[in-house]
Amino acid sequence: MIDRLVARVLGLEVRLLACQARLIARTDPEALHDLRTTVRRLRSLLRPLRGVPGVEQLEVAASGVGELTTPLRDREVLAAWLFEHGQPQAAQWRMAQMAKAYPAVATSAELGHLLMILEAFPRFLRAAQRQGLLKGLGKRISKRLGKQWKKLDESLHDPAHDRHRLRLLIKRVRYGIEAYPELDRLPKAAVPRLKSAQGALGDWHDCLQWLARAEQEADLQPCVAIWKTDMAEAEQRADRVLDKLDRACFKS
Repeated sequence: MIDRLVARVLGLEVRLLACQARLIARTDPEALHDLRTTVRRLRSLLRPLRGVPGVEQLEVAASGVGELTTPLRDREVLAAWLFEHGQPQAAQWRMAQMAKAYPAVATSAELGHLLMILEAFPRFLRAAQRQGLLKGLGKRISKRLGKQWKKLDESLHDPAHDRHRLRLLIKRVRYGIEAYPELDRLPKAAVPRLKSAQGALGDWHDCLQWLARAEQEADLQPCVAIWKTDMAEAEQRADRVLDKLDRACFKS
């Protein structure tokens, strides 16, 4: 278990370094997205390890990179939508801002701090292993993954469930499964259903954010009617997908 964990940490470090190089080159439109996905996978790997030496510092560092890049990724996704829907001027203005943002992220204190701590983390794991602090780690991780699944179950069956909270819980469960595939005890249909639900709720969340932006950014006003329609459709689609997730994975 510890060997696999160390191997995954090293693999994520390599991916982060590759993303950093791609951001500096400014030639790769997927670099920021891949950086954020890699950080999210790292956080999913770390969440069940809370209490292990070094995990808290690494979680804080990963969170810092997430906070730095979230508004940038939101702008990037919005610019892509604007290009595809006949608003090139509004898109180009935002992409011009992104051209400066990519190398700034690559050389940021937040990313540098994360990489520094991540490089040392395998040594923390090995030291904790030698001290006997990681005994029963597999059972501990399984228990915490099970708690995440239970939280999703409870939120899904809450009549007043919050779509945003559901979206975050679904992401946690999905990436938790991917972080520890050998501990996956979920129904066979879980992963594709979770992926579909995440996509539908993501579309809804994008529209919600863009409508809020349109209240402050006048050049987005021509898109408001489309986004309102798209958000209503995304809500309906998300409800259908969540119902399928519920029937496939939670109802006996």
